[in-house]
Amino acid sequence: MARGRGSIMAEVKRPVRLAYLVSHPIQYQVPLLRRIAAEPDIDLTVLYGSDFSVRGYKDDGFGVDLKWDLPLLDGYKYEILPALRDTGTQTFAAPLNYGIFSRLRGRGGEAPYDLLWVHGYAMVNSMVAMVAAKALGIPVLMRSDSTLIDRPRGGAKRFAKRLFFAGLRQMIDGVLTIGTLNEGYWRASVGDSVPLFRMPYAVDNDFFRRRSEEAASRRGELLAELKMEAGRPVILFASKLQYRKHADHLLEAYRRLIERSSAGPYLVIVGDGEARAELGRSAAGLEDVRFCGFRNQSELPRFFDLATVFVLPARHEPWGLIVNEVMNAARPVIMTDDVGAHPDLVTNGVEGYVYPVGDIAALTEALDRVISVPGEAERMGRNALARISAWNFEEDIAGLRRAIAALTKGLPVEREFAAK
Repeated sequence: MARGRGSIMAEVKRPVRLAYLVSHPIQYQVPLLRRIAAEPDIDLTVLYGSDFSVRGYKDDGFGVDLKWDLPLLDGYKYEILPALRDTGTQTFAAPLNYGIFSRLRGRGGEAPYDLLWVHGYAMVNSMVAMVAAKALGIPVLMRSDSTLIDRPRGGAKRFAKRLFFAGLRQMIDGVLTIGTLNEGYWRASVGDSVPLFRMPYAVDNDFFRRRSEEAASRRGELLAELKMEAGRPVILFASKLQYRKHADHLLEAYRRLIERSSAGPYLVIVGDGEARAELGRSAAGLEDVRFCGFRNQSELPRFFDLATVFVLPARHEPWGLIVNEVMNAARPVIMTDDVGAHPDLVTNGVEGYVYPVGDIAALTEALDRVISVPGEAERMGRNALARISAWNFEEDIAGLRRAIAALTKGLPVEREFAAK
């Protein structure tokens, strides 16, 4: 008989010591780390390669100097590992740290860690940590956002990747999968020899829901700031203005839409990056397009509240956490089939629409249906909120607990846990 969530670790005499290795504090992850740290039987320590995201840094995707306006180091235990190389950004060889082995082994009378969780495998630090954990007999959990929706690779690269994963299979004991497409990626990469545990890619639903509700009472202020009329539909894009995000496709779909629709929608583009100047030139003459520049995370719910529909027209988007965020504002989402979240968060005609990447005609049609059909945006928004409510941190905790139960020596392992 399966154990309930509250009793899955009942036989542990002390909290499970979990080390989480990640390059730097990531704004999306911090609320989840706080939630894990609140579990009385999981003793979490986050091992960061650098604190550059706390100090402030140049974000290549946004093209601006960036410092997040929410606390990134509060509410959980962490250490900044000593560095041989810290360039203020994340690359294959940076940050490059030392002391990982001794930290995992324990020091000052500490016991060794029971489990190592590594975020991503494409960094030197990740490989060093996995080798150290294996030498110490510590099980390794892997988590990444990779999918099989990817750029084409030649035969040599495919062969090299097969060799790499043949080696990686020997280094990891389990994978925390973030969703359906990510699960398919890992099953194709490591086969059936490594157990997978679903740990959904979630955001702080309560935060975004609460902030979006609060923004409604101040909507007039933002409308005035953007010189927009109340009561007209608003199409929202909020992401880095990288070419692969294809805000240009949305701009062209908007141009076609206003030629055929009497709804008179605005197009609001939040973000900055390499494509900003080109998009500005393309929007010349479109008086109802608003470019709002980069906005920090605490500001985004104001724009979610303003939106009638949110669009993510990206190519090669491993997940798209902005989709989770805006669904918490009860807004429908239109996204491409290259966005990794689509099988898990949006069903066509229910929470929004999924269209073939690059198909501007299909995007235009989806926008027209959401905006022009009376009550459609509100109906889809309610469905979006209901669906994202179940994609939450509690499911993350349940998945992590299944992994700990299966991989940590001395804990009960049940077949249904290891199979999920």
